[in-house]
Amino acid sequence: MKALNLGVLFAVELVALGAVGAYGFTRDVPTAAAWLLGLAGLAVMITTWSLFGSPRARYKTHGATRVAFEVLWFGAGVAALALSGAYVWAAVFAAVCAVSKALAVTWNQ
Repeated sequence: MKALNLGVLFAVELVALGAVGAYGFTRDVPTAAAWLLGLAGLAVMITTWSLFGSPRARYKTHGATRVAFEVLWFGAGVAALALSGAYVWAAVFAAVCAVSKALAVTWNQ
């Protein structure tokens, strides 16, 4: 079960990235602006994860700071899905994130 949860944790990271990127790329704006929004969203998500969220992050976060970071980071994925009109998927994604993160804390992952 622990190995499965690690896979789910990785998958939700990818879904959050994909949701933010897709939201930017599919805006009803000129093509160049859509590309800029999509790439900028991905750049912000990747940069913040590499600096604060990854296991080898330069600035490790702990405790309440870590919880706040992850709520904002994964919340961006939920918000991107909701703003795209995928309300059910946003709710499912939020639930999967919450359960998987709760298990990770319980199992010290």
